Order: sequence, then C-alpha cells, then structure tokens
Amino acid sequence: MPGGRLTQQERQRIAAGLADGLSYAEIARRLDRPTSTVSREVGRNGGPGGYRPQQAHQATSRRARRGTPAFPHTAGPPVGRPVGAAGEEIVELAVRSGMPRMTARVHVDLLLSEDGRRTAAELTRRLKVSPASVSVAVNSLVDQGYVRRERDPRRRRDVYVVDDEAWYHSVVISARQTLEAARVATAGAETVGPDEPAEQRMARAGAFLERVALDLMESADRWRPLLS
Repeated sequence: MPGGRLTQQERQRIAAGLADGLSYAEIARRLDRPTSTVSREVGRNGGPGGYRPQQAHQATSRRARRGTPAFPHTAGPPVGRPVGAAGEEIVELAVRSGMPRMTARVHVDLLLSEDGRRTAAELTRRLKVSPASVSVAVNSLVDQGYVRRERDPRRRRDVYVVDDEAWYHSVVISARQTLEAARVATAGAETVGPDEPAEQRMARAGAFLERVALDLMESADRWRPLLS
C-alpha cells in the first residue's frame, strides 16, 4: 500500500470517483489507499460537493511549506465533520437515498454524539452553518421520526435527541406513508372505471403497497424489543 502524500493524479481520481457517486471505501480501494485517507482529504478540502483536486493540491502544498497541520485547532478531525470514515460513509449513503446533505450531516452528528443529544446552538457551531439551515434539517428529521424534540425548562431551549427508539418510529412513519400511497392508488383506480388498463394498474399498485406497508409495520413491532 503506498504511503506519503496524495499526488495530483490521485486527487483527480478522487474527484472523478465523487462525481460518479462512488463511496469513499471504493475510491480508496481503487487508489490502494486507506479509506481514512480519502475521507480526510475530501473533508478538509470542501467536502464531497465542493472538492476540487487542483485547489486541494495547492492547499496541501501551502500547508506543507508553512509546516501547519491540517487541523490546527484540534488533535482530531475539524469541528463540523462526521468523525471518521464511517460517519462520512453514512452521510453519503443518506444523500444517495435522497436525504438532503445538510439533513444527513445533522443526523450523523447526532448519531455519533456521546449521548445522542444536541441543542440547535451546538449543531450550528459544530457544523458551521446558519441556525436556519439547522432548523430546516432538524424539522425534517423530526417529521420522519429520526429525531425527537425535548424542552429544557431550565434554559428554555429545545434539545434534539436521537435514541434507539428513533429507528422504530422512523420505520413506522415510512410504513404509514406507504399505506397512504396505497389508499390513494386504490381510490384512483375506482375513479378510472372498471376494465380499464389504468384501473387495473393502479389497483395492483395499491394492493402491493398496502401489503408491503402492513408487513413492514408488523415486522417493526415484532423486532422492536431488539432496541431495548
């Protein structure tokens, strides 16, 4: 496995891998580098959406000339980045699944926190984004069941919490949304009229979605004790 600093060609290959939607692990495998090397490289140079190989190479050269570390204020990763390659992988997976990047970053920061709790101010400071961005992300996570909101009466502020039960609630909410889609499809089939191709297609879709949603809710209830 090669060591030392990344070459400009390797940085270009990282950029190409990101553009193709590859995971950090896959990019690292193709470079014969540790996944943590790719994670750090992307994290310190604009993130997956802002990584530019030429600028990254120039920035690394400047740091080397100055003798300054990549993370000057801390011995670990910079504040605002998920800790380690695993956190980056979770963010990328969530984004590929359709979750907005900011929402994914907030979720991962909560998941990897020691007690699963953050205030809005803490999230804003750690992720180095505006309070409005955090508010939008948190509200989305609460709506989907991934996070719950608690009130701190002493400091009169909200605390956002992710715990084991959050996974159960998120699955149930998703199943209920699918069940609602099934009901809409079934109702739509009834308005089209019998024996029409569209009626049959929507009726089959409604039956399929309803069965899947009910099975998912039943499975969530059956395996819920695993979370306690």
